Amino acid sequence: MKKKVFALLLCGLPLVINAQDAFDVLQMSQTELRGTSRFQSMAGAFGALGGDLSVLTQNPGGIGVYRNSDLGITLGLDFNSTKSGLDKNNQTKFNLNNVGYIGAIRLNSETVPNLNFGFTYNRLYSYNRHYTGGVGNIPTSMSNFVADEFVNVPNLSAADLYWTDNFDPYFDGYAPWAAVTMFDMPTQNKDGYVGILNANDGYMQGLYGNGTTGNAYYNVDESGHADEYNIAFGGNLYNKFYWGLDFGILDLDYRSYQSYEEELENPYIMADDKDLFYSDITNDNTHADWGLYNYLHTKGTGVNFKLGFIWRPTQALRIGAAFHTPTFYDMRDTYRVNAKLIGKQNGEVLYNADKWSNDGYDYSGTYTIRTPWRVMGSVAGVIGTRGIISLDYECVLNQTMRYGDDRGNIDPDVTNRIKGYTDVPRGQKVEGYFKPSHIIRIGGEYRINPSWSLRAGYSIKTTQVNKVVDDYEYNIVTVGTNPTYQYDNTVQYITCGVGYRHKAFYADLAYVHKMRESVYNAFSPINDQYGYEPNVSADVKDNNNRISLTLGMRF
Repeated sequence: MKKKVFALLLCGLPLVINAQDAFDVLQMSQTELRGTSRFQSMAGAFGALGGDLSVLTQNPGGIGVYRNSDLGITLGLDFNSTKSGLDKNNQTKFNLNNVGYIGAIRLNSETVPNLNFGFTYNRLYSYNRHYTGGVGNIPTSMSNFVADEFVNVPNLSAADLYWTDNFDPYFDGYAPWAAVTMFDMPTQNKDGYVGILNANDGYMQGLYGNGTTGNAYYNVDESGHADEYNIAFGGNLYNKFYWGLDFGILDLDYRSYQSYEEELENPYIMADDKDLFYSDITNDNTHADWGLYNYLHTKGTGVNFKLGFIWRPTQALRIGAAFHTPTFYDMRDTYRVNAKLIGKQNGEVLYNADKWSNDGYDYSGTYTIRTPWRVMGSVAGVIGTRGIISLDYECVLNQTMRYGDDRGNIDPDVTNRIKGYTDVPRGQKVEGYFKPSHIIRIGGEYRINPSWSLRAGYSIKTTQVNKVVDDYEYNIVTVGTNPTYQYDNTVQYITCGVGYRHKAFYADLAYVHKMRESVYNAFSPINDQYGYEPNVSADVKDNNNRISLTLGMRF
């Protein structure tokens, strides 16, 4: 049975000041397969192996495996291809994936043979993605969703939706920004006002109703990165037990431009634009083109800690474990929103409305987030003197993400949406948006001769959201100036590579094929006591290819 769990607004309840919400925290918590070429070519299955510059971002216990110092740099060329519907977009991006140095200090002790330290830079995630698409015969309109959420605010009337100078969609006013933006829009070609939302006999009405048909079009252009700078220290005991501690400093920069447009036949629009409250509403031979355009720039700095171990009970077997604390981020958003509407009747333009938040100037706001805890377990086998096979399992505890204000005070409403809560009057458990995602990585290496090695790997990551989200049974709360949200269902990597060693010098080449299946939602499903109404959504598929080259020296 479809059920409504949260009677919440598009951008948060009034008097609750949020700059981001659950799906925004998820977006800023992502990681992907990057690092040295050897690491990538084995799909990152290094949790029980160590001895690679990338292990500081995964299992820092791997630093203890080093017997010699290591200096390396990794360059990558990404060929990104994203398809949604019939539209396909391609991008080519150059990335500096890894730069690092590991210093090995030999102690000539049987108990503690060596202590090591290291400094690395790693690109954890690239946000570069562009996709466009269209949805035909849409079942409803974003304006209907905003109108439906508007009625959930007690004692709120259309008079509260008048736009004020320098209205801040995040932090100002009693009414939600979406209703304000879509209701009170000065026209460009006539005196008066018009709105995407209409006040109709005391209630708010969207454009879509009986007899309305239409299509939707979306454009999402994302760019940016999450980078980590690592400072690590570790060693080994009796050449059997290897340990490491890592302190990570994170730098995040994310930019997004998103547009959503609808083209509607026989929409319900105002018959004139002279008065917001008393104009007649009509859908007699009408037409509407309208759109919402959002720009967001997020910058953040954060810190995290990692602890890792590798145990070698025999020469052929290695077992690893690692624990990652959340990254504690301080974030700043810069944003603006624009809404446009052209309404026609019998082919004649009745109004042409256009409104910018803050007269087109950017807003900004600060807040904090906490990414998920991560736990890893690994096992690897050494086959004679030529072969290695390794298996990693990682659990990403997405329900441990948190959002807070700029002083770090955790928002309980966002927490409930992330992890779920108990409905006290009914004693029922309400599921949150997210569940743990599971990552499995398997990789192998075969040494042809002392100079050349071949490698291959595979990795899969499971979905991050609970079934009730994927089945559109929840009203999804978003904040800021963008009602869209997206999430990954599965992410897979197929990898291979080759390595060359000559004395102190080494060179590694990797090929990585990434397959990601995501879901784009223009707005939340409309799901309340009056019934279930689907939203506008689309599948998004990435098929990305990467070529990576590592050059380094061990001495």
